[in-house]
Amino acid sequence: MSQKILLATRPLVPPWDEASKNFAYFLGKSVTGHELTLLTTREALTGLPDTVHQEPLFSSGHFDFSAKLRLLSYLWQTKNDYDITHYLFTPTKLNTGLITTLLRPRGRTIQTVATLREDLYTEQELRTLLFADRIIVYTDRTKDRLAKLGIENVTRIYPGIDLDLYEPRPKNPAVLSTYGLSEDDFFVIYPGEYTRLGATDMLAETFLQYFKEHPESNMKFLFACRIKNEADHAKREALRSLVKEAGLEKHILFDEARATTNMAALYNTADVVIFPVENLKGKFDVPLIIIEAYACGKPVILSQLPEFLEFTNPDICVTIPKDSGAHLIESLAYLKDNIEEQHRLGENARRYVKDHFDLKNTAKQYEDIYTSLS
Repeated sequence: MSQKILLATRPLVPPWDEASKNFAYFLGKSVTGHELTLLTTREALTGLPDTVHQEPLFSSGHFDFSAKLRLLSYLWQTKNDYDITHYLFTPTKLNTGLITTLLRPRGRTIQTVATLREDLYTEQELRTLLFADRIIVYTDRTKDRLAKLGIENVTRIYPGIDLDLYEPRPKNPAVLSTYGLSEDDFFVIYPGEYTRLGATDMLAETFLQYFKEHPESNMKFLFACRIKNEADHAKREALRSLVKEAGLEKHILFDEARATTNMAALYNTADVVIFPVENLKGKFDVPLIIIEAYACGKPVILSQLPEFLEFTNPDICVTIPKDSGAHLIESLAYLKDNIEEQHRLGENARRYVKDHFDLKNTAKQYEDIYTSLS
C-alpha cells in the first residue's frame, strides 16, 4: 500500500557536502512505491522520480534559527497531512519535546538516528528522546545498546551510498591541477574536521615532522576539511601559519573550497584516505566518508575505535592505534611501497560496500518499513 511520507530534514539543497542531507536526497531518489515529500528551496532538485514532491520551504541551504522555525511551523501546519513523518535529524531535548507535546502528527512516525550522543545524555534521557513508532539505527552496536535500555522497536539499516557516483575512476585532472600535483605524487587526504574528532593536531605534528625529515618525498597531504564555523577557520589559519613557517606549503595542503569539491573525484585522485580520529562525537555511527572511499576502491587507514569494529577488517582497511603518528607514517610508507596491497585493499573494500552499503538495498529496506506501518 502506497504511503504519503514526509522526510523531515534540514534544507535539501546542493552542495552535497553534509551526510544527513546527502542521505535524505539519495533516499528520495531511490525509494519507489510511496509518495515522498522533500523539504527544499526554490532551487528545484533534479533527478528525482515523479512520485517525489518538493516543498520549497526554506529560503537557503543554511539550517539556522529562522530555518528551524520554518520547519517547526510546517510540521505544525501539516501534522494531519501525512501517513508517515520520517525524522532524519538528530533528536534533542528541544525538538523531541516540541514533536511529542505540540506537533504530534496524525500518522505514524519514524526516527532515523544516525548517532547516539551518549556523551551528552543519560540513559533515561535517551529513552525519552526516542519516541517514534519505529527507530532506525546505522549499526548493530547501537541497536544492541538500545536493547539494553529496553528499547525494542529498533531496526538496523546501514546507510547506503550511490555506487554509480562513488566508483573507481582515474585520477581527476582538475583535482591534480587545483593542488599542483603530478600523477606520480603519493596523495594522502584527511576528509575529517578541523576542530572536532581529535585528529588535527596529531596530523599536523606528524606530517610537519615527516616532511622536515624527508623534504624530497613525493608524498603530499591534504586537509580535506570543510569550514563549518569560525573555530574551524581559526584552526585552519593557525595550521597554515605553522606550515608556512616550516616552508612546507607544497607538501601540506588545505582544501580552500571543500563545499564545491566533487568528493568522488577527490577520493579517486587520492592514493590513500586516512581517518585516524580520536573520537566520533557528533559524527554518524558510520561516517559515510569511510564508505565512500571504500566504494571508490581506495585503501583507508582508520583508528582503532570500538565504533569502527563493525565495518573494518584487515581485508578492507588498515587500522592503527588512535593518536599515533608513528603508526600512521609506518602504514603510509608500507602502502606507498606496496602497490599490490593498495589494489588488494581497494578491490576488497569496493566489494564490501556493494554487499553492505548499496543504496538500492537500503532503499528497499526503507520501502519495507514504510509499507509495514500502513
